[in-house]
Amino acid sequence: MITTLETPVSRLAAEARAEGREVLLEHEGLSILRSIGIAVPEHQFLRSAHEAAAVDLARFPGDWLVIKVVSPRILHKTDVDGVRVVPRNAIEVVGAVGEMERRFAGEDLYGFLLCEFIPHHESIDHQLILGARWTDDFGPVVTLGAGGIHTEFLAGHLRPGEEIAVLSPALAEHRNIASLLGAGAITNLITGRQRGQPPVIDMGSLVRLAVTMLEFAARWMPHDAIEFEINPLVLTERGPVALDVLCRLGRGVRPEPPERPTDKIAALLRPRGIAVMGVSSRMNLGRIILRNILRAGYPPELIQVIKPECERIDDCRCVPDLSALPGRADLLVVAVAAAQVPDVLRRVIEERKADSVILVPSGLGERSGTEGLERQLHSLLAASRATDWRGPVVNGGNCLGIRSRPGRYDTMFIPQHKLPAPRGPESPLAVIAQSGAFAVARASRLHTLNPRYMITIGNQTDLTVGDYLHELKDEADLRVYACYVEGFRPLDGRRWLRAAADITAGGRTVILYRAGRTPVGVRAAVSHTASIAGDYAVTRQLAQGAGVIVADSVADYDDLTNLFSLLHDREVRGWNLGALSNSGFECVALGDNVGRLRLCPFSLQGNDRLAALFARSGIDKVMDVHNPLDVTPMMDDATFADAAEAVLNDDKVDVGIVSCVPLSGALNTLAAGEGHAEDVTAAGSLAARLVRLRESVRKPWVAVVDGGPLYDPMVDVLQQGGIPVFRTADRALRLLEIFCRQRLAA
Repeated sequence: MITTLETPVSRLAAEARAEGREVLLEHEGLSILRSIGIAVPEHQFLRSAHEAAAVDLARFPGDWLVIKVVSPRILHKTDVDGVRVVPRNAIEVVGAVGEMERRFAGEDLYGFLLCEFIPHHESIDHQLILGARWTDDFGPVVTLGAGGIHTEFLAGHLRPGEEIAVLSPALAEHRNIASLLGAGAITNLITGRQRGQPPVIDMGSLVRLAVTMLEFAARWMPHDAIEFEINPLVLTERGPVALDVLCRLGRGVRPEPPERPTDKIAALLRPRGIAVMGVSSRMNLGRIILRNILRAGYPPELIQVIKPECERIDDCRCVPDLSALPGRADLLVVAVAAAQVPDVLRRVIEERKADSVILVPSGLGERSGTEGLERQLHSLLAASRATDWRGPVVNGGNCLGIRSRPGRYDTMFIPQHKLPAPRGPESPLAVIAQSGAFAVARASRLHTLNPRYMITIGNQTDLTVGDYLHELKDEADLRVYACYVEGFRPLDGRRWLRAAADITAGGRTVILYRAGRTPVGVRAAVSHTASIAGDYAVTRQLAQGAGVIVADSVADYDDLTNLFSLLHDREVRGWNLGALSNSGFECVALGDNVGRLRLCPFSLQGNDRLAALFARSGIDKVMDVHNPLDVTPMMDDATFADAAEAVLNDDKVDVGIVSCVPLSGALNTLAAGEGHAEDVTAAGSLAARLVRLRESVRKPWVAVVDGGPLYDPMVDVLQQGGIPVFRTADRALRLLEIFCRQRLAA
């Protein structure tokens, strides 16, 4: 346990700072490791060759010793030939220290470290890197990966997600640490049996190391250090031993603003009254917002427009200024110039005129030269939080605002002819995005979905992505949370992670696309931990550890959001896949890309039913029944749909793919038009039949329409009917595997 650590650790940090150092010396780091229960070599710090002559070498076991240069300016000693291995005798030790003393003169030399030589294998399965570092997004994180001189090379050549395991104290109680460690390739290498050899270390010992470092990071790092790295931690016959340690000092804790009254998000998302500021008699941004609010179904009698010299506009009552608002509005939408916003917010706070505010304007801190405006807003909000009212919550600025189905309003300032209102039933989906453009582009592409909430938060002047996920995590009507994040506010990543872990623990889905995947920057040159666990790698690993699905591309984000939203009510029983296509090449593609899914043989009953369908269609002479099922271009709409039903209802099938190359002349797959008699919306079309099949088959399944824009109407019919559609079989399989993995792990 490390409950007594805070005093000695803080003392070492204070002494180092008094000497003008921002790093601990190696022997100081080793003393910390020993005190928290991680084994280190026997060692002694020496100031000079003269001190080396007086050392009792009998205290060091073995025939060899290691001598290291000690300087706060030399962090990677092997790079400058600052490590020597010598026989254990006084002449060799004094000679080696004297030679290094002369060579490193003028290098801010503090002395030398005389260490026990620890016999160990140099192979990658016997050397680890175990580190902890402070991140602004998540606070302290712990990393475990392959150590030694090949650390960065291996991390750069392993598949993303396997290069290193990343843990957070914030999630230690939510997830099984062994499973989180198991995501790293090195963990599987050292805890498994390789060609009959016993494991290098057992999982229990590895978990204990991780827990020790997690406890240490949580207790100490916020106050005294920003980086702590053991490299290598060698796996020996006597157990793990830390051969080298690097510690950079710094303070991770930042002054926290007064706590936001996030309970007022309820007023923001489901307001009982709305006020709008910035509406013109002509069509402007504020007028578009007002009309979109009305179009979404919000009662005009509950809307007040702040507009002087006007009694009514769009059937809504007007008041001349904020002071004239009767009572306090649940929601105030502000669509004025950025320079006016601080004064507007000041009056809102002084007169307590709104419990929530949507700030639409840009230019509130995100553009060079406007930082002063943002500071004013932060100062006003901080002062309001100290009152009994606690002030309003603010969404934005630089946002498109919110579309809330429960709140019956839409503040997006996109004209209706550019972004028609979603059709169909409400989707159990919340979209939370920093970028308004990203959100509306996704809404346009995923137009068959009708999210319960679409929230664009802009530059997070007040409310954050973590605030929204935390507030919405217990809403029963939500099953999928799709988040687009460009950057977390300090420590908001930790808040977001905890909410995400709660959501996924309940069997629901969180999808993340993390933009801004830049390297960690200059700090990466200081330690291996920072260079192999940069900002995006940390976000990805921690999010996956919380059960989040991390989308690698915007296209994946779209398809995963669509897939999980449309199949939210479908239970996955196993990995057995039933597939059919009317094209031989697609059947080959299905077999080539099956991944973890299994193309199971059909049951005897299912096989007989399919054989009868083949005979009825006359293709039994050219094609056998097997999985994936090739129904050839000869099958018509009715028989194709019957074959799909037989495959999907087979007792051995857990999940299905119905794939179609729509150019077959036997199928009705085109929109009505000149030159043909097809109508994809007709009741007898393949698409209409598959939509009806969705209601009778409760297993999860998807469709593939592998054709050009001419067949987009067929895709729309299927999507409107609740069937996820992909345009290629390989993509469908890859994302369906992700769906099954998440559902089976829940």
